[in-house]
Amino acid sequence: MSLLKVIVLAVVQGLAELLPVSSSAHVIVAEKLMGLDPSAPQMTLLLVMLHTGTMFAVIAYFWKTWKESYFASKAVFQRFAVRVIWATLLTGLIGEGIKKILEKTLLDGAPKTEIEQLFSHLELIAPALAAVGILILVAGLIEHRQRSAGPNAISSTQAGEHNVSMREAAWMGVVQGLALPFRGFSRSGSTISIGMLTGAAKEDAERFSFALAVVLTPAVVGLEALRLWKAAHLPASAAAAPVDLHGSLLSSLLGMVFSFFSGLLALQWLSRWLETGRWYLFGIYCLAASVIVYALHARGF
Repeated sequence: MSLLKVIVLAVVQGLAELLPVSSSAHVIVAEKLMGLDPSAPQMTLLLVMLHTGTMFAVIAYFWKTWKESYFASKAVFQRFAVRVIWATLLTGLIGEGIKKILEKTLLDGAPKTEIEQLFSHLELIAPALAAVGILILVAGLIEHRQRSAGPNAISSTQAGEHNVSMREAAWMGVVQGLALPFRGFSRSGSTISIGMLTGAAKEDAERFSFALAVVLTPAVVGLEALRLWKAAHLPASAAAAPVDLHGSLLSSLLGMVFSFFSGLLALQWLSRWLETGRWYLFGIYCLAASVIVYALHARGF
């Protein structure tokens, strides 16, 4: 794959990952338009390495805020850690459960089937975008109504502490699990929206959502690196196409760097939109994007 294609995908990922519009859907559509196979091991590794770049952008952008919110004292950090672990456990249970069900149903349970084989199916990405669009739209409209009603909006923030509650963390963990196997169902959009709908302050839901992403990303990167390594060592007769292990890793590392910088830009934009009460517009965008994605599917992409 050429360096130009890697840069294009990295910029798309960086801008879309930190906006609640499903970066995976945008990257997969870009790959399709460039004639690439989104389900190939080298492409799924590139995708998660692009996620890694944006993960570092999240750490750089939120670090000062996290220090003030989650590391203010030992007790505050312990409460935060318990909530992150609780949410991540639920994510793993839900995500892995759905993955197994899909592999045994949509993929017919055939030997060596993997959920990644569905990543190139735009007809599945379109409804996922529509679903998260509706969720974002509902959360945004409710938030907009509360903002219009006055400054006394209900918030889970207590005495300057920005931890979400165990209930809010649980819902965010469950919804994050739903986002793992379904490309198009934006992880950040769905988790922030469900946090808002279950009572969390919008800014607290945003901070906690991206903290969950930082915890989850290394495990996903490890799984995709293992998948690529296995594909590279398949016998020639068993492999669908030769895998250039070193070239794939180099492309993925370069993509990670570019996605880091574009991710920083996206975070600044996202925070401004959150502050001005225009969250619902991301829902409208996702609904429009779902129509475009389905139209591309209908045209044979």
